[in-house]
Amino acid sequence: MKKVIVTGLAMAVTVLTASPTPAQNGPAGGAVGGAIVGGAVGGPVGAAAGAAAGAVAGGIADDTRPRFRSYVVERHHPSYRYSGDVRVGAELPTSGVTYYDVPREYGVTQYRYTVVNDRTVLVDPRSHRIIQVVE
Repeated sequence: MKKVIVTGLAMAVTVLTASPTPAQNGPAGGAVGGAIVGGAVGGPVGAAAGAAAGAVAGGIADDTRPRFRSYVVERHHPSYRYSGDVRVGAELPTSGVTYYDVPREYGVTQYRYTVVNDRTVLVDPRSHRIIQVVE
């Protein structure tokens, strides 16, 4: 029984970390995705644990996304031209891109934002990977 639970938990962690959808949809999307995977693996307790893990991986919350987009547009930041796909998981260059602090009111101060190909993105400042495309 223990082996099945541990294997299931490892599978859920793999699915949650490999899937870009939870981060792209913010904490709410992460919580839902985590609950689905966790529930399938561990029943009600797995659903609760999965929801918590998925929410932590999120970016700008759904309800504050329009306000954040307005905040970025009002600043008239230049758009960086990127030859790759602008998607969650894409790694941006360490130079040539200007990264800006996210105001505290949006709750994701551990990330930075920038504008790439006219799209606002949240970026992990350590890896320069896009963690959310803010649409």
